[in-house]
Amino acid sequence: MTGRRESIMAQLDEYIGRKTAALKARQADFTSNPDKALVRIGASSKIAGNSGVRPVRMGDYTVITDSAPGLAGFSLGPTAPEMLLGALASCLAHTYVIQAALLDVPLDSLEVSVSAALDFRGVVGMQVPDAPMLQDICYHAEIGTPAPPELIDQLHHAVELYCPVLNTLRLPADVRRE
Repeated sequence: MTGRRESIMAQLDEYIGRKTAALKARQADFTSNPDKALVRIGASSKIAGNSGVRPVRMGDYTVITDSAPGLAGFSLGPTAPEMLLGALASCLAHTYVIQAALLDVPLDSLEVSVSAALDFRGVVGMQVPDAPMLQDICYHAEIGTPAPPELIDQLHHAVELYCPVLNTLRLPADVRRE
């Protein structure tokens, strides 16, 4: 094994150790006080001046979203559909780490990629048979692990059960305008 490879593994091992401790602490908190497990999160966005960029406030962070020049944007940030795919990729990656810690699956590396198709005709106001939405959403998880295939299958199954963003997209939650 190269020094760089050992360094990468050591960093993941240390992180998974911290993650395992944090998960145990949260489980204890939620067991003694189940109301602490349900949190309300939010995001807000507005149109910024004549540029059309949309700063999106999420918790303590702001991310600039924009559209491509073909929709009068400047490509100063990801589009909203790209943000949705990014949120899915991030949540899947995080859920893989959580489930790896819970199932005691050693991870050398992990990378999740997500893709989808979007028919822009509906976005620009053209008549289309279906509402504009992301279609054919696919993800791929590249997992570096010495774990046996059966344990990796358990990990995939657990991620598909417990990833909140994946479940929201697969089993849509009600969305209402207030």
